[in-house]
Amino acid sequence: MTGAAGQSSGRAPPADFDFIIGDWTVQHRRLQARLTGCTTWDEFPGEMSTRKVMGGWGNIEDNVLDIPGGAYRAVALRAFCAQGQTWSIWWLDGRNPMQIDTPVVGIFRDHIGLFEAKDVIDGRPTLVRFTWTATPDANPHWAQAFSIDGGASWETNWTMEFIRR
Repeated sequence: MTGAAGQSSGRAPPADFDFIIGDWTVQHRRLQARLTGCTTWDEFPGEMSTRKVMGGWGNIEDNVLDIPGGAYRAVALRAFCAQGQTWSIWWLDGRNPMQIDTPVVGIFRDHIGLFEAKDVIDGRPTLVRFTWTATPDANPHWAQAFSIDGGASWETNWTMEFIRR
């Protein structure tokens, strides 16, 4: 029998993202320009709130990002595929609500979540990587990196440190 979320009703939902459920203050650090050799970072605050959806087989993250030049809202949607044992993560930026990003897909191992996708950024084929660090008894950390050389090198261009509210 299949539950309402499309997952096997005999299985408990995954707990991989349980560490981020709740309300958070976020310290963002973002490169001013991506994939240009830029080394200048902007730092800015934000807020984030994450709730489980689909009976725990997914979650939704509501963000306020106070970037230089004006705040905006965004949403991350995560869903677990029981068949593939992977998570998919989609990003919807409130400044462009007609376009949802290509999902990054991956898994957690030893409190590290690694999620990747092939995308096109600024007209160039780009590998995208999200890395979640969920060390017990430590604040969560997230980083985004891009590669335009097939993964031979990576540019980390955005990081987030979370402090529970």
